[in-house]
Amino acid sequence: MHTAFGKAHGFQDIQSYTDFAEKVPLTDYDALLPWIDRIRQGEQCVLTNEPVTHLVPTSGTTGARKLIPFTKGLQREFNAAIGPWLIDLQSQAPGLLGGPAYWSITPAIRPKQAETSVVPIGFEADTAYLGGIRKKLVDAVMAVGSWVQHADSIEAFRYITLLALLRCPELRLISIWHPSFLSLLLDGLPSQWETLLTDLEQGTCKYAEALPPEMRRACFSHPLPKHARDLRRTNPLCPREIWPKLCVISCWANGASELAAKELGKRFPGLLLQPKGLIASEAFVTLPFGSYQPLAIHSHFFEFIDADGRILLVDTLKEGETYEVVVTTAGGLWRYRLGDRVQVSGFVGKTPSLRFLGRSGNISDRFGEKLSEAFVAQAIHECFDEHTLPRFVLLAPEEDAHGCRYTIYVEGVIQTNQVEKLEHLLRQNPHYAYCRDLGQLLSLRAFIINKNGYELYVERLAAPGARLGDIKPVILSSLSGWQNVFPGAHIEALSNVDASK
Repeated sequence: MHTAFGKAHGFQDIQSYTDFAEKVPLTDYDALLPWIDRIRQGEQCVLTNEPVTHLVPTSGTTGARKLIPFTKGLQREFNAAIGPWLIDLQSQAPGLLGGPAYWSITPAIRPKQAETSVVPIGFEADTAYLGGIRKKLVDAVMAVGSWVQHADSIEAFRYITLLALLRCPELRLISIWHPSFLSLLLDGLPSQWETLLTDLEQGTCKYAEALPPEMRRACFSHPLPKHARDLRRTNPLCPREIWPKLCVISCWANGASELAAKELGKRFPGLLLQPKGLIASEAFVTLPFGSYQPLAIHSHFFEFIDADGRILLVDTLKEGETYEVVVTTAGGLWRYRLGDRVQVSGFVGKTPSLRFLGRSGNISDRFGEKLSEAFVAQAIHECFDEHTLPRFVLLAPEEDAHGCRYTIYVEGVIQTNQVEKLEHLLRQNPHYAYCRDLGQLLSLRAFIINKNGYELYVERLAAPGARLGDIKPVILSSLSGWQNVFPGAHIEALSNVDASK
């Protein structure tokens, strides 16, 4: 109640949840932006009594980049979920804690921008979210240090990361965000194999010059000739031979990441691939727990919006129903609409387990067709099975001299009947069908991407200045022009459509 936001909303008169809901409206980032600008300028006690230690950049995939206030209180709320997650992970994979781990460190490859902010923007490393003793413990077993983010190109970042991972035969855990991040790393192994092994053998690095001088010595300090000889007897296409003690890969596996996670799983047969919970820079929503993803009820205060627009509390959620997540955090997000849609898939005791469906705010709407990410993801998933999974897939509007249509961009294999099936499924949205019938939208077509679909997708979105790790994966883009980004051709120009050969 002693904050500027609290005074403006009558916090001193709040005695119950009913009072809270009446006095504090649902908010989004645009509503909080004036308050966050005051924090950037150094004003204290704006959204929280606690000082804001950092402003965390988050995704600009469906809008402008956002800066989320981070406080010690928010860190405690994150840790309240991270602790049980790590304990459950150890129970599923008892050998997990016996060796090093790779926690995704995303490169800070972006144009240098002049940003006016008294409060630091961003963390030096992803592990800073853990804070305190947890951060120190994780940093102590990191297979790849946070210094790798200072590589001056994506190619250098990937090579240095691979070299660091090859130096860790005892690797036990890989924790990443989007599964394609790891797939793309592994794709580079065969072509770089001999160069990597030579660097490993000699204690050198092909891209040493890509790192600041003060970091080069710390990165690759001693040669490992015996390990290089051992690796020469392995197959770079079989990562389980390279890291035989790897126990778990933790990554996104729901919503738009589902297909990529299954593709990654094929590279590591028999390995535990644990779906990450719903975690955002703003809040820790769900945590992995066995086969469930229960709501992190000890982390934040949650509300939910149902299909009829009613605001509900957690004890009223029903299995099978879908909701939009609203969160209040110690970082100063008050009744904040995350924009994430979830479905109750079951319960752990009385706590609902939530399956992430997609972004409620990611809607492509050129002529009133109102295609949402969740709807498109479901339609695309119905078009492919375990044996026809593409490495990358994206639906987006495309404009040419003939008009506007939607195009499914696929890195992999797609048949004409699958394109026809997807068109049929999209027409189940009456708004899309109406636009098609009116001729506002032309018929769906496919574009086969030769290679590097996800990489080029990320590079385009990162070009304005976002960190790669801040870009959330989506299966629907409202942006057009992707045919000028991806190498390949439309399906009409191809006969046997198979981009994997």
